[in-house]
Amino acid sequence: MSSGLSQLSRVMSVAAMAILIVGVSPRPAAAQESVSDILSFLLTNRSIPTGDFVQDERAAEATRDTVSGFLLLELASAPVSSSSGGFSYRLNPTLGTIERSSDSFGPFLMKRSLTSGTRRATIGLRYREASFDKIDGRSLRDGTLIATATKFRDQPQPFDVETLKLDVLLQTVTLLADYGLTDRLDIGAAVPFVTLNLSGQRIDTYRGQAFVQANASVTASGLGDVALHAKYNVLGRAGSGLALGSEVRLPTGDRENLLGSGNAVVKPLFIGSVEQGRLAAHVNLGYTFSRASNEFNYGAAVTVAGTNRLTLVGEIAGRHVEKLGTLTEVSEPNRQIAGADTIRLQTIGQGTAMIDVVAGFKWNLASTWLLSCEVLLPATKAGVTTRWTPSVALDYSF
Repeated sequence: MSSGLSQLSRVMSVAAMAILIVGVSPRPAAAQESVSDILSFLLTNRSIPTGDFVQDERAAEATRDTVSGFLLLELASAPVSSSSGGFSYRLNPTLGTIERSSDSFGPFLMKRSLTSGTRRATIGLRYREASFDKIDGRSLRDGTLIATATKFRDQPQPFDVETLKLDVLLQTVTLLADYGLTDRLDIGAAVPFVTLNLSGQRIDTYRGQAFVQANASVTASGLGDVALHAKYNVLGRAGSGLALGSEVRLPTGDRENLLGSGNAVVKPLFIGSVEQGRLAAHVNLGYTFSRASNEFNYGAAVTVAGTNRLTLVGEIAGRHVEKLGTLTEVSEPNRQIAGADTIRLQTIGQGTAMIDVVAGFKWNLASTWLLSCEVLLPATKAGVTTRWTPSVALDYSF
């Protein structure tokens, strides 16, 4: 018992150190504006004359809101972890002993129907880093993202074009805790600490000559949206069964700095699992209710227990967001220049579908210490995407 308490003490010390490092990261002295302010500055600072100020302003604001919405989506509704620890225990009525319920340590982002067991607790840390390089399939970094342009109709290329570069790095350290109230009911929480670095440049290129029009950067860090979750095993035998889950996200993050959604989010979830020997499959279906935009969530995972200490995991996670919108380029006649069109980056109000693929492993280091390493790859172009997103987590069950 004293050994377990000692190990738990070390976990808490590591957690406190990581939270301190992320939560109090200093901001540059000159960066007084919020992340939303910087995005507005970069997206609305125009120089190309179009003769339609109202439409220019409307398009720029809609684009800013869509970009912000994409970033908030990564924070406010992206899954943080499975809703129970990798170790699950049950009483063997024949032998009268406590034993593991499954050889598998479970999936990453998907949930499995199996619960942790009565009075079994898990605490852990998860680190995730995402460097976004595309938005709706358009590059954010190479200067080809057109914000506004003017083109004569008899010429193939614009003679005056404003392009935008954005560098967005998101780092998240999440403190995870789960507890088995009974053999069928788990509860838990995820407390994220977020650091968001954003820098950008707006360039006006007139007849081949480029001018830097705007340049800005900002760093924000702090508490993200806290998630509370519960899972009830309705029907189950060993690793197979059905469960109902729910998740509530509290608007604890600063929305102006894109650290949180600014809205409470509620997500009911249906979970189904089938396990045969060392192979298991899991299916999740859910619906997220949010004042910003509702979304339908779905996903599946396959796990293979290679040994008693190693589980290989493959997952697919999808979502359909109702109101987020899609970026597109819209061309309209220029009111000041005869025979010319104005091209603006605007938002079309329609549903957005996103799919991610996840692969990795869970390794039992020693005792009930569990190391999880995963890589997330976007399978669609919608929203802000990365080439790949790595995550690593360390859990301790007791």
